[in-house]
Amino acid sequence: MYVSFLHGRNSKQLINLIKPYLKDEALRKSMLDVDSASLHFQVWWLGQSGFLIHYQGQYLLLDPYLSDSLTIKYANTDKPHIRMTELVIDPSRLDFIDVVTSSHNHTDHLDGDTLIPLIQKNPNLKMVIPEANRQFVSNRIGCEFNWPIGLNVNEKISSGHFTFYGVPAAHNDLDRNEHGQCLYMGYVISFGPWTIYHSGDTLWYEGLDKLLSQFRIDVAFLPINGNKPERRVAGNLNAAEAARLGKEINARLVIPCHYDMFTFNTEDPSTFVEAAEKIGQVCKVMQCGERWTSSELS
Repeated sequence: MYVSFLHGRNSKQLINLIKPYLKDEALRKSMLDVDSASLHFQVWWLGQSGFLIHYQGQYLLLDPYLSDSLTIKYANTDKPHIRMTELVIDPSRLDFIDVVTSSHNHTDHLDGDTLIPLIQKNPNLKMVIPEANRQFVSNRIGCEFNWPIGLNVNEKISSGHFTFYGVPAAHNDLDRNEHGQCLYMGYVISFGPWTIYHSGDTLWYEGLDKLLSQFRIDVAFLPINGNKPERRVAGNLNAAEAARLGKEINARLVIPCHYDMFTFNTEDPSTFVEAAEKIGQVCKVMQCGERWTSSELS
């Protein structure tokens, strides 16, 4: 269910928040009610670009933003980050996570208020980051400098069941540090017979589709909020581009993300569905807190 907002009036005036499909303890129970012997994997959308993946008893948490840190930071400024969807779960409830990722340093992808309690609850947690961001990550979450697992483009590393391959992301540019390491990245992640792609925040740059076409991608998680300079934030794929990129890389399924979190930087997912249907790209729009399983792939 999607809600309406008051247009042409005070932007802070919100009618009501979108209700998650499941939240809090009900969501946690859903996450733990899995068959660890199955060859299928499960996905939960946690809002913005955050997804939880389960495969054979191990849990991978992709770019979680599970706090109100940005709403608090930008309160009483000219760029308020007004939340659209209720917070789905407190990160301290997620005490079973094996691996967490950050694709870049923006707070909705590297949130101290999410990651610090997550690390406290998961003493054996591994964290995958762009190598270029190591010092920034260490400073933001207060971890040991060498603790995160750093990755650059065209490199791969493994943690448990999951193997990560680094893909450049353009947000808005393909920025690199003085060592040539990418500041923004996506991850192609393989586990068992499956391969998924989590783009992080990115535009469609020349060569992205060819790079991704080398992989047999089952599910692509792609942003749809677009690139609008008047928002004064770095942009992403828009709905039509996300659908078309999925088609070009032969993804079996595209799940859209990066919408319904902040009122100033969102998109109606029905626009994505319409674009995907026009070109025959299979897609799934998830409700925050909803579970999807790979057994649903045709």
